[in-house]
Amino acid sequence: MRWLRRLVLVMVVAAGAAGAGAWVAWTRVAEPFQGFADAEVFVDIPPGAGPAGIGQRLVDAGVVRDPLTFRVAVWLSGRARELKAGEYRFDRPLSASGVVDRIVRGDVYARLITFREGLTIPEMAAVFEQRGFGSAASFEAAARNPALVREVDPAARDLEGYLFPETYALPRGTPADEVVSQMVALFLRSFDADLRAAAAAAGLTVRQAVTLASLVEKETARADERPLVAAVYANRIKARMGMQADPTVIYALQKAGRYDGNLTRADLQFDSPYNTYRYAGLPPGPIAAPGLASLQAAVRPAAVNYLYFVSRNDGSHVFATTLAEHNRNVRTWQVEYFRKQRRESGVGSRPDRR
Repeated sequence: MRWLRRLVLVMVVAAGAAGAGAWVAWTRVAEPFQGFADAEVFVDIPPGAGPAGIGQRLVDAGVVRDPLTFRVAVWLSGRARELKAGEYRFDRPLSASGVVDRIVRGDVYARLITFREGLTIPEMAAVFEQRGFGSAASFEAAARNPALVREVDPAARDLEGYLFPETYALPRGTPADEVVSQMVALFLRSFDADLRAAAAAAGLTVRQAVTLASLVEKETARADERPLVAAVYANRIKARMGMQADPTVIYALQKAGRYDGNLTRADLQFDSPYNTYRYAGLPPGPIAAPGLASLQAAVRPAAVNYLYFVSRNDGSHVFATTLAEHNRNVRTWQVEYFRKQRRESGVGSRPDRR
């Protein structure tokens, strides 16, 4: 019977050890832990990763103490199959159960990407690549899907003008087509039924309104000038005058791969339907992404008779109703202004014709 007493003793000791181990594991699951020295650490969990692989990544990053603690936390949660892939940011001590909760929620870290007003599709694609979301080529390919705006613009061949400029919070690795879809969706919400009705009342289709707004966006960054610039172009349309907008020529040259950053008088003769010095009326489509203020100005221009404007070379413009008045403004703000600049600096300057 001595051997039986020994076996019972071994079993009691083993049970005690297991109980102690369980208690330690339980304590660690609930105890906040931080094993990383930096202010923050990022953990990328790839699609298809299981609890063991996820746990090891978290241990390596210093987010949880050890693999056993994480496995116990997952087991206690009962949600091992709900752990979601993505990039997670940790910046403070967190319990293993808290880490599991965050991954189950899919509380992935969102990176900010800003597409400012007035960018073209290639320029937006460059931002997309520079921010590390993916290749510029993938963005441009996604932006060639006019089906996303077919209901509002059946004539669209791509999404130029319909990718709404804004700051977006996106998980790293968000595919280009999803980003583009979000941008179009925000455009459709922003250019709402009220603005579409205003466009119709002004005799503009959605495409014409967005095209006009893109010219406004490229011509001025001043909120007080947008309705005035829109009025100039709206008045020119009514008078069957050419838009004569430098940004449309630049856009034409960019599409042809011929723009080097300088616009010459010879460029104004470049044969393109986007060249509003050669072809009257609006260009065939938007030349950039207009913001909400420019869209509003395009469908509700100021009630003025202006037909001309020229740059004051400080971001603002001076407007005129007659050609004689405009010519005087050009002489003051272009010819004489740059003549004075050359005299004072001794360096030649190229005037801004706008």
